[in-house]
Amino acid sequence: MVTNLSLLRLLQLVSPSLPIGMYSYSQGLETAVHDGWVTNAEQTGDWLRGLLHNGLGKVDAPLLARLYDAWRTNDLTAVTHWSQTLSACRETAELRAEDKQTGQALARLLVKLEMPEAQTWQKRPDATLAALFALAATRWQIDKADAVAGYLWGWLENQVLGAIKLVPLGQVAGQQLLQSLAGELPALVERALQLNDDQIGGSCFGLALASSRHEMQYSRLFRS
Repeated sequence: MVTNLSLLRLLQLVSPSLPIGMYSYSQGLETAVHDGWVTNAEQTGDWLRGLLHNGLGKVDAPLLARLYDAWRTNDLTAVTHWSQTLSACRETAELRAEDKQTGQALARLLVKLEMPEAQTWQKRPDATLAALFALAATRWQIDKADAVAGYLWGWLENQVLGAIKLVPLGQVAGQQLLQSLAGELPALVERALQLNDDQIGGSCFGLALASSRHEMQYSRLFRS
């Protein structure tokens, strides 16, 4: 039986067990629950759907595709440009710190996995998770569309895991959310791959407000 190694590498890259600390970030969800904006499975689904369609689908996904292309052609100037662009789209200090910290953590891991190109990104302030994710995807010969889909799936799964703890949701409710929202990812990926540079951009005011409030929240389980 022939096994698709690139698929297995993608599964490794999006696994919740990847040691980059994603489990410690809620991206404002903790405050949304604390303030009563999100109280049940239906509201959790609405919150995550809004972020996918108005945030990640219009910012992270198309920028990840450009980072993928830049790494594939070894255009380090373009890699830096798009990584800095993504960082500039983060609307709060916590969200920028999360992107930098997880990006640097993935860089350290990739160095250990014999990917020396990640070496300089271990301490770079403009490191982002997408920049290092794209590096791994190109070097492991993961298809670009699959990489974008995997990136969105990894974000979604981490958010649902956070919601299971915070709302709280039952495990079955969490799986129902994943099944429902995953069905919307293929269209988001297709749209992201078709966007022109001047069409990239989006803002989720609720996320920005929740993240800002989280920075001052008295009792917190998560770092964002």
